[in-house]
Order: sequence, then C-alpha cells, then structure tokens
Amino acid sequence: MGYKVAVVGATGNVGREMLNILAERRFPADEVIALASRKSMGVEVSYGDKILKCKALEQYDFSDVDICLMSAGGAVSKEWSPKIGAQGAIVIDNSSVWRMDPDVPLVVPEVNASAVEGFRKKNIIANPNCSTAQLVVALKPLHDKAKIKRVVVSTYQSVSGAGKDGMDELDRQTKALYSLQDPQTKKFTKRIAFNVIPHIDVFMEDGYTKEEWKMMAETKKILDPKIKLTATCVRVPVFIGHSEAVNIEFENPITADEAREVLRNAPGVLVIDKREDGGYATPHESAGEDATYISRIREDATVDNGLVLWCVSDNLRKGAALNAIQIAESLINRKLVQAKKKAA
Repeated sequence: MGYKVAVVGATGNVGREMLNILAERRFPADEVIALASRKSMGVEVSYGDKILKCKALEQYDFSDVDICLMSAGGAVSKEWSPKIGAQGAIVIDNSSVWRMDPDVPLVVPEVNASAVEGFRKKNIIANPNCSTAQLVVALKPLHDKAKIKRVVVSTYQSVSGAGKDGMDELDRQTKALYSLQDPQTKKFTKRIAFNVIPHIDVFMEDGYTKEEWKMMAETKKILDPKIKLTATCVRVPVFIGHSEAVNIEFENPITADEAREVLRNAPGVLVIDKREDGGYATPHESAGEDATYISRIREDATVDNGLVLWCVSDNLRKGAALNAIQIAESLINRKLVQAKKKAA
C-alpha cells in the first residue's frame, strides 16, 4: 500500500520540481495532491505523465494525508504546517520558519538522516537553506576524517533562489540590455543582468545578511555546533545552480589527495577535479542533476591543516525539492510513517 502525498505550493519553482522528482524516483505514492492558494485553484501541473489540477490549500482536509511537502513560503508555513501536522500528516517544510525550532529536526539525509526521528513533537521536519544543504553534504565526510574547526564560504547564488520572479527579472533585464533599453529593477535591489549583488535577504544588526546567518546557524545545527563559520552570500546572473568557494580549517592534518578520496566515496557527492582547462564543474553542469559537485580541491598554505574547494549544486533540487523527498524516503526506510489508508 502506497502513501498519500500532498505538495503545497505546487505552482512554484520548487513545488513543480517536487512533483517531477516524486515521479522520477518512483516515490511509493498511491495518490499525489497538488495544492496552492485559491487564486491558483484549477491550474494544471505535471506529475510524471499525469496532469494534476491544483486544489485550494484553505479548503483541503489533510486527515488522510501521510506526508505533506510544503513549499509555499514562510508565512503560509507558519500558519498551516502546525494545522496540517495536527491532522496527522508529517510536514516536510522548505521555508526558514521552523529550521531553528528546537522541537523540529533540520535534516540533510546524507549528513544527519537519523535526526528525522525527532519529528514527533510537532510532526514537522525542516529543509535547510539551499546554500547550506550543498555545503554540509561536502563538509560532512571531511569533518568525519579530520574534524573541521572553521569554514569561510563565499556563495554565488542563482536567481532561481529568489523564485520565479527572480528568474523573470534576469530574463527581462538581459533582453532589455540587448535591445539597448533601460532594464527595470523590481525583485532585486540592484540590476542583476551582467552584475553581481552582495546582498541576499535582509540585513541584520551585525552587518551580516539573514542568508549568511542561516548558513552559520544551520551548519551548526545539522553538522556540529562547535564549527565556526562565516559567509558572504552573493546573487549572480545564473538561472539555476548555486556555487560556493569554501575555505576549511581542520584540527587534524589532511592533504588534498586524502580529501579527494574521501569525497569520491561520500554519498551525494561527485568529484570533478582535473587540474586542466575545463576540469571542474560549473552551475551549468549541475542544473537538473542530483549530485553536489566538488572541484578545485587544494591545500591552503595560509593556515595549518587548511583546504580550499569549489562546490556547485542545483539549488532547486538538492537545495530544496530533492532534499525534501529524500527526507520522506528516510521516514519510510526507517518505518517512521505508515500509510493511513488505501488512497483513491
């Protein structure tokens, strides 16, 4: 008997990707329900070779839903995730609302799959920030090998991290510039076409942005609270795929060759690291792929036991939709969720 799965926010970038991945991975669902706001009721979305018509979240009864994949933004999740969880469905939420709640596990299955067992207090499991997800997949095997003390990361984040509006703005501005017109800025604080913006999310009192704070706080919660991390998050004119330049300081010695071998054997990681022209991964290659790609692994001579690496991943997949579905698979594999009834 399969599961009944609801996807909330099914018309958005991540919601559509969730539906694609559920079909691709042949997730054991007897029934998949696409949900969105009232204004999107009736909108058609693809699920494998099927077409689903979106139903209204506000009118839906979740009492026979087993798993709810939530990707409708923080405000919607804050209101609806507890209500859905109270009806017995396990909510896997993609927003930032629940990530630092001590009663809600924050999970990247390649890193801390066993943490899913803590869902019972609220029936909610949180998905990390997209830039955090790929980072901890890369850090975990290295931390196990040589114990990480400190990380300095600079991100190069695609516009899809800001949703469909971000992708549309890059497209419009690029076309405008090629047509010798003035590009209009609405979604981002400055022009994104042929530019980079060192600002993602709101500024905090200490000068960091909330995106940067998320990377610090979430890495500690997922991987190790003793790790010190500082981040600079930058929006770049790329449609899909986040990139990160990562400097890591370890407690114990580790060579670049040792790191390369450890990462080659790590789950969810694909090492592409040839010291030649094109012998590295870019966000273009990562788009549509599940792996976190690691390249440019080298020793950092400015600190004891230091390494530098380059990390790229599809932010809509591993950074969001895929990770959520991997969490759902972890629940099933650990027999932590039972189908309530035979779905229609």
